[in-house]
Amino acid sequence: MSQDNLIKLECTNCKTVGYHSLKNKKTLKQRLELRKFCRKCKSHQLHKETK
Repeated sequence: MSQDNLIKLECTNCKTVGYHSLKNKKTLKQRLELRKFCRKCKSHQLHKETK
């Protein structure tokens, strides 16, 4: 797993990092946004890519 393709997904509600994912940065220029389950909020929330 290459470190330059690894991104962190942060919950927009509680600001905790719960997921790590891979992204092809050559084809996807904008930040990734996914609806995922947050363990702290105990519901599905929007998770955005962080630096």
